Amino acid sequence: MTETVTSPTVRSPSAPPALGGLGLFTVLLAAALPLIDFFIVNVALPTIGRDLSASEAVLELVVAGYGVAYAVLLVLGGRLGDLFGRRRLFLGGMAAFGLTSLACGLAPDAWSLVAARVAQGASSAAMLPQVLATIQAATTGSRRAKAMSLYGATAGLSMVAGQILGGVLVAADLAGTGWRAVFLVNVPVVVIGLVLGARAVPETRAQRPEPVDGPGTILLAVSLLTLLVPLTEGRAAGWPLWTWLALAAFPGLACAFYAVERRADRQGRTPLVPPSLFALESLRRGLVLMVPFSIGFSGFMFVIAVSLQSGAGLGPVPAGLALAPMAVAFFFVSLAGPRLVARYGTRVVTAGSLIQGVGVALIALAAWHYWPGLGFVELLPGVAVAGAGQALQLPVVMRIVLSEVPPVRAGVGSGVMVTTQQSALALGVATLGTLFLSLVPGHGMRDALVTTLLVQLAGVVATGLLSLRLPRTIS
Repeated sequence: MTETVTSPTVRSPSAPPALGGLGLFTVLLAAALPLIDFFIVNVALPTIGRDLSASEAVLELVVAGYGVAYAVLLVLGGRLGDLFGRRRLFLGGMAAFGLTSLACGLAPDAWSLVAARVAQGASSAAMLPQVLATIQAATTGSRRAKAMSLYGATAGLSMVAGQILGGVLVAADLAGTGWRAVFLVNVPVVVIGLVLGARAVPETRAQRPEPVDGPGTILLAVSLLTLLVPLTEGRAAGWPLWTWLALAAFPGLACAFYAVERRADRQGRTPLVPPSLFALESLRRGLVLMVPFSIGFSGFMFVIAVSLQSGAGLGPVPAGLALAPMAVAFFFVSLAGPRLVARYGTRVVTAGSLIQGVGVALIALAAWHYWPGLGFVELLPGVAVAGAGQALQLPVVMRIVLSEVPPVRAGVGSGVMVTTQQSALALGVATLGTLFLSLVPGHGMRDALVTTLLVQLAGVVATGLLSLRLPRTIS
């Protein structure tokens, strides 16, 4: 009997407490917040611009400042969680997210809002990697598979729900707060999350944590900045010389980052992004597939928000609710994802891309035929089918990426995955959004929308082809 009591005590340092149901709910709630906030401002931007007398370039910084800070610091956030404890970073990041959300909601002018959004993105980068790392480190077997599927479903649903919620909150004008409600709503949610997190989220960390890789951190941050900042700000700024110089510097900086990380890996140190991690086929191929999927997703959400409000003349609520069928379809289909994967393997992702392609084509046909009378009814078939297809891709791909990452590298693995996703989301707004806005003056909004949707459709086809190279089963 003594051995039975002593054994768990001996193993406890290497076997962290399990993540229970309440803890899983708490980390999924935290996972939803940063993604909702990336998309929630899309429908609020016109109101923000009028209220704060902000130019188009400054409004783009409200979106880009958050997204760039978020993407640049994610891997560092994952490493800090491995080093200091993931629960500690999770709670600290969540508290900072609440405070910066309050600062956004109380911002007296446009530049104060931009600064608060940058800080909000940084706090998200501290919080979010701990979610996936905790799931990886504190669950096993079928519980981990279920938790990862729920995380993927939460991520996809949050991106659609954010845009819907933004429209509802702006139109509701709660207590005269107008657009400020899209940020202030985070505060009570964060308070609840902190209370639950302190009680239900277990502490985990790497067994032998390594110090932060300073050179790698700086090179990754600078290389991502030279790519994302000019692409997100270039069009509004008129593509000045600095944007081209920054883009020209990106390949060299990326190569320097890889060289520094590879040397650190060979010397037995733990780099910020270990190149040896990419020896995992599931991680490497899953990340490659995630890029076109995320670019298409965020580009579509931005373009459809602008089209419905500025072109079809819908208000924030009808524009947001027009995407409600996508959210509903995504939710219900994602619930069936784990069973479908267990039966058909990763070919579910291929099927999802085919279904999404049909949905995007239906949206393009509706835009061509009904414009400018485009609304909920006209978009319903296309957005519902597209949402079902997305639900068969995103949750499964996230499971694939992290399926072979060892728990000791859970923080860096989750940081790499979310950085890839977030960078691609920012690129989607920058590339498809720029294409759309560039076509509008010469071709009109209908043709610009249809053309952009066809480009997205090409990305969906690429996603389907890439999915054929995924491992057939998920370990």
